[in-house]
Amino acid sequence: MKQYNRLIFVDTDDTRRAPMAEMIMKNKFLLGPLTVVSRGLVVLFPEPVDQKAEAVLTSNGYTMEGYRSAQLVQEDIGDDVLLLTMEDDQKTKIWEQFECAKHVYTLAEYVKASGDIPPLYGESLMVYGQCFERLAQLIDDLVIQLNEQEILSTGGGK
Repeated sequence: MKQYNRLIFVDTDDTRRAPMAEMIMKNKFLLGPLTVVSRGLVVLFPEPVDQKAEAVLTSNGYTMEGYRSAQLVQEDIGDDVLLLTMEDDQKTKIWEQFECAKHVYTLAEYVKASGDIPPLYGESLMVYGQCFERLAQLIDDLVIQLNEQEILSTGGGK
């Protein structure tokens, strides 16, 4: 299996789903080194995380202090970079806009689940909470998968 040094969660504007995924992932135990960030496909200027996303994260013990959204750029992409989008359409846009974007999947697809993680813009705090729970579940599966890959790559699975 492919080993990655960097994981980028990609969302539309990098203020809701991707930052939540980034924060959840950064608080998981990984067997190998992995830089985790989030990026947006359309970021006109750096913004803090959405207030409702921040409220849900805070209620679950996470902090987004100092967070600012960032645009996905060509320099972010490489052979050792795993890009996980929230929606299938975002995956397609990355393939269309960036060269050499080989390792692009939806988060659900990568962990062999189904369905997009729906946009949150204009949704209630309850829907944000449900999104957080879905992200946490998918990221638990992602951590298991990445840790299994690390064990296999280091010969620990022999």
